[in-house]
Amino acid sequence: MRIRSFIIAYALVLAILLFADRRPGSTGQDRYSRVVDLTDGQNPIAPQATAVESRTRIIAPAALIPGTWTAGQIPPERLVAPLVVMDLNPAAAAAGGSPQISLDDIAAWESQHGVIPQGAVVAIRRAAASDALSKTPFPIARDAAEFLIDARYTIGFAVETQVNLTSDRTLARQLALHGSYVVEGTARFTSLPATGSLVIVAPAKNKKPGEAPVRILAMVR
Repeated sequence: MRIRSFIIAYALVLAILLFADRRPGSTGQDRYSRVVDLTDGQNPIAPQATAVESRTRIIAPAALIPGTWTAGQIPPERLVAPLVVMDLNPAAAAAGGSPQISLDDIAAWESQHGVIPQGAVVAIRRAAASDALSKTPFPIARDAAEFLIDARYTIGFAVETQVNLTSDRTLARQLALHGSYVVEGTARFTSLPATGSLVIVAPAKNKKPGEAPVRILAMVR
């Protein structure tokens, strides 16, 4: 019953946003043209998931530091946010560099698209399905992630692959203490623009303290 109420609440949020978009007084730049479901039901990273669960999962702060927010405790206002999409650079990995988003990558993105909105969710899009990119534990460097959290108040990250934060406890601690979450196993980033979209993250309220199946939607201008 709680899960159903939670999903209904987010459906109402989506309905309200779509209704507001169709008001006669809405300006062109406030309109959203389509909704993209970023949930990947075929993602193999969660083989324990059943057919009725989303295989796209949210890693809540409590999965990183006990006592912080579980998936069901994340405040609703942190689950609806501007969506920013950054591309990994496969050429860097091919040249022996890091396949992770760096501070230089963020600077280049902002020089092209403008400053990252405050309180956004940052999605990391793979330009190619190379082994180097798919095996990266977290596709953004620690200093880059800390910059986004501290300077841009980024509240979450969305990635297409499985995430393993056990190899960098410092980053995991920073994510948890700032209340930031990670959504892993997402899909269809190729259909998203770099900026201008709105993301809605709806985790299920299950018994696990830190991880839960999640539905993630993008409203695209």
